[in-house]
Amino acid sequence: MKLIIAPTDFSPISDNAINYATDMAIAMGTSLMLVNVYQLPISFSEVPLVTISMDEIRKISEDKLAELKHNIETITANKLKIYTESRLGEVGEEITKLTDTLAPFAIIMGTRGTTGVGRFFMGSNSISVISKVGVPVFVIPPGVRFKPIKKLGLATDLRAVVDNTPLDKIRELVHFFNAELHVLNVDYHRKHFTSSTPLETLNMDSLLAGMNPLYDFIENKDIDEGLSDFAEKNNLDLLITLPKKHSILERFFEKSITRELIHETHIPIMCIHRKIKEPVMAKIQHS
Repeated sequence: MKLIIAPTDFSPISDNAINYATDMAIAMGTSLMLVNVYQLPISFSEVPLVTISMDEIRKISEDKLAELKHNIETITANKLKIYTESRLGEVGEEITKLTDTLAPFAIIMGTRGTTGVGRFFMGSNSISVISKVGVPVFVIPPGVRFKPIKKLGLATDLRAVVDNTPLDKIRELVHFFNAELHVLNVDYHRKHFTSSTPLETLNMDSLLAGMNPLYDFIENKDIDEGLSDFAEKNNLDLLITLPKKHSILERFFEKSITRELIHETHIPIMCIHRKIKEPVMAKIQHS
């Protein structure tokens, strides 16, 4: 059984991402798991917080998840199997544990918006989710609704493509939606062109055999700006990025490209990298 995990903090931003996750789950015939990771409140001021027990916090989380589940079931006329999971801990750590156990098709999350550049709605721990899990993480800009993926872009630096391209997930999306696949490489006056580039291009073409990829070599001094412009002008429904290192990933999400690709272009981004240890599938026990 395929599964989509949708973390939530019950904010409008996460509600938007859950709407996207719900529609995508219905379109792809998957189940949906709503996850809330809660923590005990910590006061950094001299004014003490109102005392609240762990049991009360857990009950609030569970009640809100139950209400959200009920609302989705009502709207979708029970077309979707929905699970809920309430956990105490750090968002990044708990989502990673769930992913290792359940091996979902994807994780779908929202962004905070222009006031939170480089951060997801649940904070910097979400960056660690992307860097650790071996499944796609969809980043959904505010106000964006799901629509069938007809055109998607795969951003690549054409380096070690055999080792770094998560072929199965890309193929699944392309074939399921019968999508047009654009392989995007941004360079400027061949600055990043090396002696291995032609071979890497051939390797990429072999990997994507049967998906009829279209290659777009974008001339731009700024890689992120080049991707953003192409995505806008060519009406991409999804942009796939392949982060390789945690440091690179953090730098990517802390740069102004977050505004360019998410807040301004309104195009969902799918981040995925290969994980050495494969997740083990387990039976879902929560409901």
